[in-house]
Amino acid sequence: MYSVKSPGGSLYPYYYKGGEIHCLKYGSFYRNKDSLVALMKEEEDFILGKKRRMRIWVDFYKTNVTNEVIAEFVESICRIAPSISKLSIVGCPAFTTWKIRSRLRKVRKSLPLKFFVDPEDAKTWLVSESM
Repeated sequence: MYSVKSPGGSLYPYYYKGGEIHCLKYGSFYRNKDSLVALMKEEEDFILGKKRRMRIWVDFYKTNVTNEVIAEFVESICRIAPSISKLSIVGCPAFTTWKIRSRLRKVRKSLPLKFFVDPEDAKTWLVSESM
């Protein structure tokens, strides 16, 4: 399979340790919520257009993850949930992690999901057999 660029600029598929992942680069948006939300919608269309389940890695480093951003992100994840086989998230402080988990529970969305500090650990978990 050949690689293409996703709306966020990531190669898809991104090959890592013998597996494929899709990287959602939501980092470095700082306080620019509107651009981030626009990218989320573009990535949704890209993912849904692939018509397959994916291991997804999300990077939030250097982005101000406000309650509004969390709401938009959770709604986005819910829309693409049928296309997610595993989801890892990096770059969130502990309180933000708690808020995202809490919001996902409220909408009754159960996904194989883990939060990480180290991006390499997150990618390694995605391509591992464990959930």
